[in-house]
Amino acid sequence: MTGRSLSRRHTLKTAAGAAAALTVAAAPAAATTAVGPGAGPGQAGKPTVVLVHGAFADASSWNPVTERLQQYGHPVIAVANPLRGLTHDAAHVAARLAAVPGPVVLAGHSYGGAVITQAAATAPTVKALVYVSAFIPDAGEILGELAARFPGSQLEASLVPVPVPVPGPDGTTDVDLYIRPDRYHEVFAQDVPLTTTRVLAAGQRPLRASAFTDRVSSAAWHTVPSWTLISTRDRGIVPELQRFQASRARSRTVEVPSSHLPMYSRPDAVVALIRSAARTVTP
Repeated sequence: MTGRSLSRRHTLKTAAGAAAALTVAAAPAAATTAVGPGAGPGQAGKPTVVLVHGAFADASSWNPVTERLQQYGHPVIAVANPLRGLTHDAAHVAARLAAVPGPVVLAGHSYGGAVITQAAATAPTVKALVYVSAFIPDAGEILGELAARFPGSQLEASLVPVPVPVPGPDGTTDVDLYIRPDRYHEVFAQDVPLTTTRVLAAGQRPLRASAFTDRVSSAAWHTVPSWTLISTRDRGIVPELQRFQASRARSRTVEVPSSHLPMYSRPDAVVALIRSAARTVTP
């Protein structure tokens, strides 16, 4: 490596490999069924559900889940994940959690799983973790290296690296990653209507490549119970990686025949799992 230029190339190479794996552990179970009628909005005694989105997305990616949880009377906060690197993002989410009164069920999708793993370690109000098609790293791990242990993702070839300026007087640059819009549906959300994925692809938020070279400082799943939804048709984070992580975390697990975006293709299954976690939390 030759100085800053080579460091950027190394970051991009590592991030691309990790994002290739990108885009709930009890024994695996069958897919959950759709949730039925529930209590109306405003029912007392429910923990707040905090939702953290993953890469290439914003908080609206949780909208189908948010709407259903609210119909059941759950207070919901969909956090804006900055996507500026794991250390930065986890600190941002932890600060948001500190402002939420009462117990929290904290859910993360995709890269957001890594963020909640670290953020919850400093948030004593988090009583349950829910992982949806997600990274579940351990302390000391780097996402790029974790992803490389389970090859098979179809995402790597579809990434677009974009050099971006870093604030400061020396003119340095960093690298942001996007998914090619013409590949988004096939590799990220093949079971979601094309009209929907076109809109999602057009509105992508970039992920800073350094998200996959940051080292995880702590893993809350060692002390906080977890639930995991494994998407068995995932072409982003491969199912084998999802199963390995869920087993290691001793997570309560369900398997759903879904792409990487079950919030859109199987929202009732996602809601059912979050509600299962919430029922274990004492107000």
